[in-house]
Amino acid sequence: MAISWLWGYTTGAGAVAQSGPSSTVLGKFLVDGGWITWFVLVPLSVVSIALIIHYLIVLRRSTQVPAGLAKALVLAARRGQARDIVEITREDETMLGQAACAGVGQLSAGRESARAAIDEAVEEQATRLFRRIEYLNVIGNISPMIGLFGTVVGMINAFGRIYSAGGGMPDAAKLAGDISVALITTFWGLLIAIPALSIFSLLRNRIDAFAAESVKLCDSLVSLLCEQQAGATKAAG
Repeated sequence: MAISWLWGYTTGAGAVAQSGPSSTVLGKFLVDGGWITWFVLVPLSVVSIALIIHYLIVLRRSTQVPAGLAKALVLAARRGQARDIVEITREDETMLGQAACAGVGQLSAGRESARAAIDEAVEEQATRLFRRIEYLNVIGNISPMIGLFGTVVGMINAFGRIYSAGGGMPDAAKLAGDISVALITTFWGLLIAIPALSIFSLLRNRIDAFAAESVKLCDSLVSLLCEQQAGATKAAG
């Protein structure tokens, strides 16, 4: 029963398209696309745009590796103020702040332990960010499949109309409407997938760059603190 309802709704939803091709851009790329375009692909495109804007705002250098925080940490490290670094970064949610807090917090166990803690903290933060942007990857992969589904539906309707003509000439306007559904859903699937996958790759590379930069800066902090500790020990001796 559900299948028959879906099939009837599919053919009924294309009534606007089958009555003749639209003359406006909105009509050609939206109205003629049928229910798959209206209720699936267009909302999916809105979600994709919202996620892209959100991630481009959130995943920036100023939110993950802030220049002000980096300068403050380097200044504190040059002064040998390990405790101040921990206090500064304890509540900091940036990648740099979390890595610095983890590394300096383990400095008492040795330089290698501190560097291992830095790597672990950066990897954890990067993994968390990768999981967040994975939604774009999912959207980019499924939208062409949804478009292909619409293509199949449109072609089934078109060939069904040809078959129903019984060897005669089917209604050209209605046949064109079915083909429009097939092509427009493919168009929307690609239109959603290309930006989503492109931005996903851009953000993935950006996260990798932030991770590498955070590790490098935190290693420098550990080296500076170790030098300060060595100098203080030598002066005391």
